[in-house]
Amino acid sequence: MAELKFEITKNIGVLSESARGWTKELNMVSWNEREPKYDLREWNPDHTRMGKGITLTEEEVETLKKLLNGEEIEDDIDEDDFV
Repeated sequence: MAELKFEITKNIGVLSESARGWTKELNMVSWNEREPKYDLREWNPDHTRMGKGITLTEEEVETLKKLLNGEEIEDDIDEDDFV
């Protein structure tokens, strides 16, 4: 099996961190020296290992953004907890 080459060209942000230190991140990643794409997956702390994830083109991210902006997402925040 051929070696998988990747380069994180831009870190956009961290969505969450697990108890074991892995972070779910949105990055721009170049896979096998191709044009970078948006990439959402978990990474270990030094970015040498990764979990399964998805890659999206710019057009797919724009469509996802439109879908999410039109969707009313329920939150689990109890407003009584705020002073």
